[in-house]
Amino acid sequence: MGNTVFDRHPPAPTVVAHALEGTRQSVYWLEDIARPQHPRLEGEARTDLVIVGGGYAGLWTAVRAKERDPARRVVLLEASRIGWAASGRNGGFCEASLTHGYENGATRWPDEIDELERLGFQNLDDIQATVVRYRMDVEFERTGDLSVATEPHQVEWLREEEGFLDADAVQAQVHSPTYLAGAWDRRSNALVHPGKLALELARVAVELGVEIRERSLVRGLEGDGPVAVRTAHGRVLADKVVLATNVFPSLLKRNRLMTVPVYDYVLMSEPLDAEQLTSIGWSNRQGLSDLANQFHYYRLTADNRILFGGYDAVYHYGGRVRASYENRPETFRRIAEHFFTTFPQLAGLRFSHRWAGAIDTCSRFCAFYGSTRSGNVAHAAGFTGLGVGATRFAADVMLDLLGDEPTERTALEMVQQRPVPFPPEPIAALGINLTRLSLDSADRNGGRRNVLLRTLDALGMGFDS
Repeated sequence: MGNTVFDRHPPAPTVVAHALEGTRQSVYWLEDIARPQHPRLEGEARTDLVIVGGGYAGLWTAVRAKERDPARRVVLLEASRIGWAASGRNGGFCEASLTHGYENGATRWPDEIDELERLGFQNLDDIQATVVRYRMDVEFERTGDLSVATEPHQVEWLREEEGFLDADAVQAQVHSPTYLAGAWDRRSNALVHPGKLALELARVAVELGVEIRERSLVRGLEGDGPVAVRTAHGRVLADKVVLATNVFPSLLKRNRLMTVPVYDYVLMSEPLDAEQLTSIGWSNRQGLSDLANQFHYYRLTADNRILFGGYDAVYHYGGRVRASYENRPETFRRIAEHFFTTFPQLAGLRFSHRWAGAIDTCSRFCAFYGSTRSGNVAHAAGFTGLGVGATRFAADVMLDLLGDEPTERTALEMVQQRPVPFPPEPIAALGINLTRLSLDSADRNGGRRNVLLRTLDALGMGFDS
């Protein structure tokens, strides 16, 4: 088996140890921002629309519901705090793609891919317009995405891409000895502050008339229409319900095996000084990612820290979401090693924060949609790490599904299809972990996929992390 550039050029252990010394287990995005408290649901209430979940999908649904019909009464129920889970701890990449990249969409829906690409760019443009319209303080930067090849076989994958950069051209953008080529897509990505985005969406929703109730865990749904949404301390009777529960167990039995929680890990550096910034270039501030199956993603923050995450995507037996899974020293050490292989000139830089979060992964690697209970309950889940932008599109799909007339969104095969469910344990853990080992093997062998990966590709479950 071959080695990757990260195996061939590891940093000195002392550099890694120094960088991780004093790093605290805390989500950078959720620190030092004002987080308004919203009351808990108490007693009985009646409304037009209940939204379950206070992450991006639920918040965008709340905003879009009021924009589409200002008179509609909307209540949003969040089990904990607004944006505390995936929506507050992601990398802040707001992608145009609705299908987890062009290749995934073109393989699954070749007849629709042009329409899906158009709708994805329109969605990102609409997000930018919303930020401007409501004066949302979310550190929005439309910088695009720079994909980099770090192994020779990956260079060929990029040659046909628009915005191809050879070795000299990519080094002129960002200085790393690992970069062999790149492709800069200037339109497809924006950077945002994840925590601020969640809180600003909540602010806008409240200003539009949405009632937000935090610490209101929904325990069940009763009836078809109206639907009773029950919590420990209250109940809301609603004509329509949207389920935006992301990685957490679905309130619909039919969706319980549609997603699995896969943990993603992130490091955040201290702010870079002027000399350090000059040493790496990166003056165009693009979002960055490499092309391995087990890929890294990284970006600059508004105060010139580097967020560096990815590579390890860890599934824990039983598919549970637990805070204890967020502290994984061996993964943080590996990410730090890869950081200094990427940027050896930054030796001496420390990491201030480390954290993790669970991704709602589904077998087609982009969101799926549906409705139940006589068309009065709509759901979306399975964003597989690209939900920052796609949740706004999902909000409109769910609201469309609750309406009486079909739309261009609900007519899409991508919207109408359901993914292949994951098997129950212990088969799920065995399959997911064997797939992860196979992906690592492919990265070390010129991208060549083994029998397991080729079989999954044929079944429509092919995956890169």
